[in-house]
Amino acid sequence: MLKPSLQLKLSQQLTMTPQLQQAIRLLQLPVMELQTQIQTALDENVMLEVEEPETSAEDGQAESAASESDDPEEFTDAADAPEPEVAVAAEADWEDTQKTGPSEAPKSADPRTTVEYADRSEETLRDHLLWQLELENLDPRSTAIGQAIIDAINDDGYLTDDAETIRSTLAPDVLVSIEDIEQVLVKLVQQFDPVGVGARSVSECVQLQLGQLAAETPGLELARRIAAEHLPLVAEHQYGVLKRLLRASDSDIEAAIGLVRACQPRPGANVFTAPPEYVVPDVFVRRHEGQWVVELNNSMSPQLRVNQLYAGSLGRGEEYDALKAQLQEARWLIRSLEIRNETLLKVALTIVQRQTEFLEQGEEFMRPMVLRDVAETIEMHESTVSRVTTNKYMHTPRGVFEFRFFFSSHVAGDAGDQSSTAVRAKIRKLVGAEDPEKPLSDSQIAQMLSDGGVTVARRTVAKYREAMKIPSSSDRKRSKSQ
Repeated sequence: MLKPSLQLKLSQQLTMTPQLQQAIRLLQLPVMELQTQIQTALDENVMLEVEEPETSAEDGQAESAASESDDPEEFTDAADAPEPEVAVAAEADWEDTQKTGPSEAPKSADPRTTVEYADRSEETLRDHLLWQLELENLDPRSTAIGQAIIDAINDDGYLTDDAETIRSTLAPDVLVSIEDIEQVLVKLVQQFDPVGVGARSVSECVQLQLGQLAAETPGLELARRIAAEHLPLVAEHQYGVLKRLLRASDSDIEAAIGLVRACQPRPGANVFTAPPEYVVPDVFVRRHEGQWVVELNNSMSPQLRVNQLYAGSLGRGEEYDALKAQLQEARWLIRSLEIRNETLLKVALTIVQRQTEFLEQGEEFMRPMVLRDVAETIEMHESTVSRVTTNKYMHTPRGVFEFRFFFSSHVAGDAGDQSSTAVRAKIRKLVGAEDPEKPLSDSQIAQMLSDGGVTVARRTVAKYREAMKIPSSSDRKRSKSQ
């Protein structure tokens, strides 16, 4: 018979508290999504408020004096200035670890003072085509067919659905035949602006554009034959083969290819261009008094604090439980943001310290670095560093780079391991300085790198060259000769 008994057991278990989960989630958010998250919290939690910067008469005079200065380096917007303790920590840590003299790195004005005006045009290619369709004053049946065809045209201007698919989308409201759809497409939609819209292939798109030229245009008939049958040869620069197939002279081939190349392979781009996606940096790296200084971009994420008026008025009754929960959430969010900023700053500082030569001299001096190197320096796990470096951007005098740009594999060299980014830069430099009449082969580039102390195989050079979208030596020679 079993008897009840008490047993003592010790065990270790890893649990993620809600606060830890929130900190991890905020850590991997890019700055724009973080701003949205903060705004949502401000709208939903009455215990949170934005900490407004305090200004005094002396600060106002100092700001006025700074605004009158001729040197843009001396101007600092009070709203954009980092927290004092963050700036001090950044400079103190940097001075302890790295001392550098005057740099030849390019200087840039404060990026936060730059004003950019975006294109506000919102007309899409579909709107442009529908507007032209309305001007035709067609009968309802033809109008419905035209609308269905326009709906099947992508942003590049190509018809992506076949006639059978378009007919099925119209049924059962409008019953049409394949011939009806083909007639509206050819006689109507393909005559719309931009020229070439509604084509089902690049060949048809080029033929539609060539059809708008005057009949007496030199090389037009030959250009039409090339567009209909030999476009791949033009793309591959196989002009000798093209000349033999068409039995044409060099001048005729040159005139015809000129007409073909003048056509727009993406006619929809003339009307609609996707709006640009601007990158907002998470940190700024600048040269100041001979030192590299790293600052957080606090202008995109407002400083939060607990509303002391509401927090001090809380009682002990059950009716205050909801407000107490919001108070706890507010404190967790503020602490999670502090952890995010501290971790982001540590990682950015470590990257800058390791990649000083890149900042001062360019890609050829990039040092090899992996996540483990940064994790060991800041004494954190690699997974944490991975979250911090994903979709985070650094503004430097050499441009805006994603954190992961600074991480690269090792390539063996006589003077020690080199970064694969540096090797790519050297390959690009060698190709840029080559004789156009005798372009360097992959084997020659590998030998030249080896002579310079970088041991790399020919296939590795080919892989890096293809990744940089540099044509092969034969293609470069052929394009130079044209």
